[in-house]
Amino acid sequence: MDIISSDFVKSSDQYTKCPKPDKAEFGFIGRSNVGKSSLINMLTGRKKLAKISSTPGKTQLINHFLINEKWYLVDLPGYGWAKASKTSKKKWEIMIRDYILKRENLVTLFVLVDSRLEPQKIDTEFIDWLGEQGLPFVIVFTKADKISPNKLQSAVAQYRRHLKKNWEELPPFILTSSVNRKGKEEIVNFIEATLKEVPF
Repeated sequence: MDIISSDFVKSSDQYTKCPKPDKAEFGFIGRSNVGKSSLINMLTGRKKLAKISSTPGKTQLINHFLINEKWYLVDLPGYGWAKASKTSKKKWEIMIRDYILKRENLVTLFVLVDSRLEPQKIDTEFIDWLGEQGLPFVIVFTKADKISPNKLQSAVAQYRRHLKKNWEELPPFILTSSVNRKGKEEIVNFIEATLKEVPF
């Protein structure tokens, strides 16, 4: 599948205000400053589709982008932004949780983690929570160009060892780089295969 068109549709502060749930949705989420906007722009081939900022926490709403006029790519607020107020954190937490649990046409979440870091508690707790809820997701390692191939494989191995403590079957892993477009084909192919299996 080629991504031919990608258009911003709307931003929402509640899942009930999102576009009509008549198309499959693929959500992208991760810790603040993990490289989510850069990855989305790489996937769609548009440099400024998702706003990139050096300030973590730029994405504060649920942002819908219509892809190929057939499915939605959903840019979700990052979690774990230390400088946000407790009130803002709680609001985002409720907004994200409600969207993930109640959005009926959400078919997969892509959970982004920084490949340069060892497993972070905030990431692993979120991943474990998704597993407890029985929600389908893919772990996406970002910034793969920033480290050597050996360190990249070591980072994946650390996650595998950690998840095997609680998981019988591990979720899919995809290695990506927004700089050299690594992982684009794998993500797009995953989405294409998933679209064939959903009723939207």
